[in-house]
Amino acid sequence: MSRRFGQRKSAPDELAPAAESVALKPHSRSQGWRRLFVGNRVIWVMATVAIVALVAGLGLGQLIVSPGQAAADADAPAAGLITVPVENRQLANDVTMRGDATYADSVEVSIETGELAGPPIVTGQVPEVAAIFDTASIALEVTGRPVIVLPGDLPVYRTLRVGVSGPDVLQLKQGLSVAGIDAGALDSDVFDAQTASAVTALYAKVGYPAPTGGSEVESAVSGAEAGVSSAQASVDSANNALATVQGAASNVDVVEQGNLVRSAERALASARADGTPNEIADAAEAVTLAVARRVQALAPQDSSAETAAVTAAKAELTRAGENLNDARDGALAYLPAGEVLYLPGLPRRVDEISVKRGSSITGPVMRVSGATLVISGSATANDAALLEVGAPAILAMPDGDQGATITSILPVEAASGEAASGRFTVLFAPDALTDEQIQAVQGTNVRVRIPVSSTEGEVLAVPLAALTAGPGGESRVEFDPGDGGETVLVEVTIGLAAEGFVEITAVDGSLAVGDLVVVGR
Repeated sequence: MSRRFGQRKSAPDELAPAAESVALKPHSRSQGWRRLFVGNRVIWVMATVAIVALVAGLGLGQLIVSPGQAAADADAPAAGLITVPVENRQLANDVTMRGDATYADSVEVSIETGELAGPPIVTGQVPEVAAIFDTASIALEVTGRPVIVLPGDLPVYRTLRVGVSGPDVLQLKQGLSVAGIDAGALDSDVFDAQTASAVTALYAKVGYPAPTGGSEVESAVSGAEAGVSSAQASVDSANNALATVQGAASNVDVVEQGNLVRSAERALASARADGTPNEIADAAEAVTLAVARRVQALAPQDSSAETAAVTAAKAELTRAGENLNDARDGALAYLPAGEVLYLPGLPRRVDEISVKRGSSITGPVMRVSGATLVISGSATANDAALLEVGAPAILAMPDGDQGATITSILPVEAASGEAASGRFTVLFAPDALTDEQIQAVQGTNVRVRIPVSSTEGEVLAVPLAALTAGPGGESRVEFDPGDGGETVLVEVTIGLAAEGFVEITAVDGSLAVGDLVVVGR
């Protein structure tokens, strides 16, 4: 009994949780919805605002019309005239191109050093970049000797001294003349004493002693002078001997021989007067002997040996004189191959230096170019036909327009195997530029404008679109008097057309500045 009662008690206890779960279900569901709304209030507010904004936007979109839509929906405007006023302006036709600003003819400079006894060391006179070389400038000092700049395009290939001749001597003489030094006949290619004297003057001009033969050459000159003196003495001695042999008898000999002849004649006369025939014959023979002796005594002697001696002495004197001349020529100034630098187109500008003081020369020492800035542009054949050498041009410089002049118009040479391009290279020489302008424009590309035609002052001009052609080919413009009046066709003569405008002159003189002409409808 007690066990059953125990079981009956326990049954309600076991069913209690299930009953509580059933009893609590409605209450838990309401709390869940409350937590959903309360915990996510911000999200619900944002969603509500978005929905409201969407609805409002859709409503306003039906009421607002864009300007484009309004214009599209609007009626087209009524057609009208497009007019412009007649202008008073100067017209000019220009050829325009781009040009590179450079120094022309950039070349590497080498110096002949093959004749130097030692290493070619640069000892001074090293120029700075942008230095200018002109006639008689010093390019460098090598082993204490100058390298003198002279105008010319023939490279140095030998030392020039008295007696040599050739085109290099002619170039030297012409270069010395440009330096203001008289080198003798400029059409002679012989290096003579006058040329040597001019070389001495050139070295004096640049402040260096002229190169000569030194003490050895001086000794040679002294020896040659002594040889000439000795040979001259031999000639004098031989001449004296010849004169002795070939000279006439002295007065003593003449008188003596005459006295002997006359004495014999007196003896003959006395014998004829008082003597016997034998005495007369002896006296006659004595006269004949006296006469023969006189003839023998006064006759010239054989001088062949003395003459030969004189000839030999004179030949020796000639040789001695030639030796002296050679020695003296050797003592005159000369121009070593390593002490001159010929450059065409002086003056020249130093662009780059490859050596410094104390360095040894092993190749090109510097690079130089033309000292004058040039502008090089390219033009078509049609544009080039409008240009001419000497014509003015205008450069668009960084600090404003700058004048220039056309110096050359040459066709571009085609490369081997290629067809000609038909273009032309046009070179311009700018007017005087400041150092700052040169530095600013060098190596840049500038705009170049070349006026090829222009009106003389201001003229009446209208846009090209204002012109129409009449039935006879005449040119006309349509004049609009304004205020709704009818337009009038006015015949005009046309002049220069440029910059989209054309010069006009009314045939009846009825157009003026400010009058409206039709350019479209």
